[in-house]
Amino acid sequence: MAISGKFDLIIIGAGVMGSSTAYQAAKRGQKTLLLEQFDFLHYRGSSHGESRTIRSTYPESYYPPMVIESEKLWKEPESEIGYNVFFKSEQLDLGPADSSSLLAVIANCKKHSINHRILNRHQANDHFSGAVNIPEDWTAVVTELGGILKPTKAVAMFQTLAIKHGCVLKDKTEIKLVDVDTEGVLVCSGSGEKFLGKKCVITAGAWVSKLVGNGGITIPIQPIETTVFYWKIKQGNEADFTIGAGFPTFASYGEPYIYGTPALEFPDLIKIAVHGGRECDPDKRTWGGSDAEGTATVVGYLKEWIKVTFGDRICWEDGPVMSQSCLYSMTPDEDYIIDFLGGKFGEDVVVAGGFSGHGFKMAPVVGRILVDLAVGGTAAAAELEEEIKHFRLGRFEGNPRGNVKDFEDQVRLR
Repeated sequence: MAISGKFDLIIIGAGVMGSSTAYQAAKRGQKTLLLEQFDFLHYRGSSHGESRTIRSTYPESYYPPMVIESEKLWKEPESEIGYNVFFKSEQLDLGPADSSSLLAVIANCKKHSINHRILNRHQANDHFSGAVNIPEDWTAVVTELGGILKPTKAVAMFQTLAIKHGCVLKDKTEIKLVDVDTEGVLVCSGSGEKFLGKKCVITAGAWVSKLVGNGGITIPIQPIETTVFYWKIKQGNEADFTIGAGFPTFASYGEPYIYGTPALEFPDLIKIAVHGGRECDPDKRTWGGSDAEGTATVVGYLKEWIKVTFGDRICWEDGPVMSQSCLYSMTPDEDYIIDFLGGKFGEDVVVAGGFSGHGFKMAPVVGRILVDLAVGGTAAAAELEEEIKHFRLGRFEGNPRGNVKDFEDQVRLR
């Protein structure tokens, strides 16, 4: 079959990473094609829904600079499109005073000159006007860079602006094969269409391993099905848990790791969930239906945490009033994969995946890096070495756990 189109850059996967990459590539004048196997803005992956947090507080020292840059880069497409997808708040991190993860967060705040306050239980309660309680032996860290990103709205923004800058978008196009020939990278769909690109970027989320596996390359990314929960705020307390009242996005480094956002997307509901889930095949999800025991265990953890932290201001007794299923794409070390695919693909194919449930906030920076690598090749990779050295595929060679961490894993698997 004849080639359906020739492009400077073909991007496979139109979640937030692929859509951000398409926007930035098209804006740079690259003739770009963005392909998606499902409908655009679908709910089967990791880039849908109503909220993701943005925070610069990480135990790993290499993420805060990426978040700080991303906060600035989110403003550029917002200005161009004319509406907001980022709603700013403070960020609250809390946990046992001796938590290695929380101590690493504090060290990185100092290292990267992130404005922060370390509070005991009484100071934290005062700071948030009585809305937050922490145990006596816990510590709270408050930083200015926090907030909520609107995922589906953000992906739509990037896609709209990509079109504005000349990108071609095509959904319902499942890619079965990526190969190389003398002219470039050949991308073949299940329906028989063929596209030719000088370069290709693969940002297929939970499907990355399946796609590159067809080319004989193994990437250690495990899809994880996770569930987020929404809890009813008790009558008379609704305004206290909003951004307008100064309520923060938050992360709790206790066991398990719990996170949440102020009330924003649904009236009088607050999102509070556990960072984790269970292994799955992204094409054979049960949408949480077969894991009643695991869900009950998670809800039990959350009830106890909410009871201590928010007391009688949240209806914890009755459990969550709503839940939503989502996918993580986990690497063994919970760090990203951003690298040339290598092998016969050399530097012609760049792969990005394994964002491990914490990548959405960094999509603008990831998109910038991916375009740099695709256009600039090894020369660009050398310039980006400090940014991407922890995300190389080679870190798993002879070391299946990847990057060594001096603190606890954040994701609970069940």
